[in-house]
Amino acid sequence: MQLPSDPTSSRLPRTVWMLGFVSLFMDMSSELIHALLPVYMTTVLGLSVLSVGVVEGIAEATASMLKVVSGVWSDRMGSRKWLAVAGYGLSALTKPLFPLASGAGEVIAARFIDRIGKGIRGAPRDALVADATPPALRNAAYGLRQSLDTVGAVLGPLAAIGLLAVYADNLRLVLWFGVIPAVIAVAILALGVREPRRVQAGVAAAKAGKKGMDWRAARELPPAFWQVVSLAALFTVARLTEAFLVLRGDQIGVSVVWIALVTLVLSLAYALSAYPVGLLAARWGRKRLFGLGLAVLAAAMLLLGGAMPLGMPGFWLGVALWGLHMGLTQGLLSAAVAEAAPPQLRGTAFGLYHLTIGLMQLLAAIGAGWLWQTIGAVALFTLAAALALLCLPALWLWLHEQPTTKEET
Repeated sequence: MQLPSDPTSSRLPRTVWMLGFVSLFMDMSSELIHALLPVYMTTVLGLSVLSVGVVEGIAEATASMLKVVSGVWSDRMGSRKWLAVAGYGLSALTKPLFPLASGAGEVIAARFIDRIGKGIRGAPRDALVADATPPALRNAAYGLRQSLDTVGAVLGPLAAIGLLAVYADNLRLVLWFGVIPAVIAVAILALGVREPRRVQAGVAAAKAGKKGMDWRAARELPPAFWQVVSLAALFTVARLTEAFLVLRGDQIGVSVVWIALVTLVLSLAYALSAYPVGLLAARWGRKRLFGLGLAVLAAAMLLLGGAMPLGMPGFWLGVALWGLHMGLTQGLLSAAVAEAAPPQLRGTAFGLYHLTIGLMQLLAAIGAGWLWQTIGAVALFTLAAALALLCLPALWLWLHEQPTTKEET
């Protein structure tokens, strides 16, 4: 294991860059496949919008529940990398299942297994970023990893569009191309990432032979951590998932050939904003950027729902603003979790954070699917905008800026 990075350096560690490229290639693989899945499930497989919401919500909740388990284990073992390798490897193994599928059950099964892999890898990977990065650079580190992840989310749909054009809409053949970047991601992680020396308390605990899950560790997490988690839960309820944006595009007349552009546009906005936002946080503070993110989300929901009557241009602007909202909030939330958690409990902290997000995604996805069918898409997006604005008071009351100039010991 390599020593931690020099805390006085202004350069991000190599580990952060490597983890960013791992995320880039895996997200490229996933989004090449998943960009069309919501429309495919409703138009080809005949599932309802509510069913899509249930499938997406349960899949993400499954991933999130596993994140807390893998996060705790990464703290107990004194190692994070190989748990992450196992998770990325499992997701890579699911990619051939999509082109091989012959019915809805197989597609849904592949989706769930892929999310299991995501659940195993998420918390150890996020904690590994914190372990490798000096505190003063963590906003930028999480922003960079998220930006590279989202570059993959841009390249995936772009590749899907180009490949469909080249191979005359041979969807099954195009899906096979999603296997290639997934294999590259696993290879980079296994061969190119060296795990930093862990916090001594965590290593000592692992060497002492402690085994099993000890949920009492969650009691040691400070109130600041739970406040960040509560804010993230509120943000998640207010933000409709990407699947509903794709379905909204299909509803207002975006052709199936171009529906992958929804994912591409939002991912491009996300990728271009996440890293600069991480750098800006040191100057402006997280609270202002989170507030801006909520305002941007409210505007996006109004545009997507048609409350601002700008037609198709308004829809695409709403998609871009949704991606900008993600860039303004997601990397900073991860940095806030890393900052609030004791070093020896970072894996546990990220696991609990992702568990909370996943449960909120489940409730929000099922609720949104039901509301779409009950009150319509326009009312649903308008309600989401109102919820985003209602998060602002909690933001100002709960979030406290913390100095990040010195590592905990």
